[in-house]
Amino acid sequence: MASQGKLRIKWVKSAIGYNKQQKATLAALGLRKLGQVVERPDSPQVRGMVFAVRHLVECEMRESDETTRFETSRRVEA
Repeated sequence: MASQGKLRIKWVKSAIGYNKQQKATLAALGLRKLGQVVERPDSPQVRGMVFAVRHLVECEMRESDETTRFETSRRVEA
């Protein structure tokens, strides 16, 4: 079986003021503290969780020896 990449997820914005489901999604991803970084296998389930909290996290995809950052939010920087 070919090895899949991993997603490196960093919690960058506080979840204060957001609903309980989004806080539960952060916990399900393994994020406990603001600024924490976790690595999860790249799967549709994990990507769906990242998409649900895309305004609170930054995410990058890690292959065996290369890292690709992809945009998880809709913010446009000027």
